[in-house]
Amino acid sequence: QFEHREVTKRYHAVTNGIHKLDSISVYLPILPLKNGTAVKIDRAEGKVAETIFNTLQVYRGYTLVECIPITGRMHQIRIHLSCLKAPIVCDPQYGGEQIYLSSLKRKFNLKKETEEQPLIQRVALHAHSLSFALMDGEPVRVEAPYPKDFEVLVKQLNKFGM
Repeated sequence: QFEHREVTKRYHAVTNGIHKLDSISVYLPILPLKNGTAVKIDRAEGKVAETIFNTLQVYRGYTLVECIPITGRMHQIRIHLSCLKAPIVCDPQYGGEQIYLSSLKRKFNLKKETEEQPLIQRVALHAHSLSFALMDGEPVRVEAPYPKDFEVLVKQLNKFGM
């Protein structure tokens, strides 16, 4: 089913900026860079890559997005969102900026002599679910709950980012 692209993978990402994405399909070819740690869009030599995006929730300055990769290229979701001018939070490689509680919470006070830490210390992308069929054709959907850091980020956005 993976080989024949019959498995549906759904990811959730928090992006910088406000984006209204309603079944937006990005179909841009991806080429890995020589260093092996990044990719670029290359219409001549890149391999076919497609991702579908849907807005789940819009916040003040941020958006929670559902990402459905049709192909499975390295960094595909990250670079396709970047092409939509919607880079993932805390993803400097593709233009994403860090997110701080002070940018969400109106009367935010930081204790003296302390430096504010970002709400999440990694790319704000989560593999949310897999859908496939059993041998008898029965559909199955397996969901992974948000890891603690991602859950805290979304909770703070729901609390202060509306």
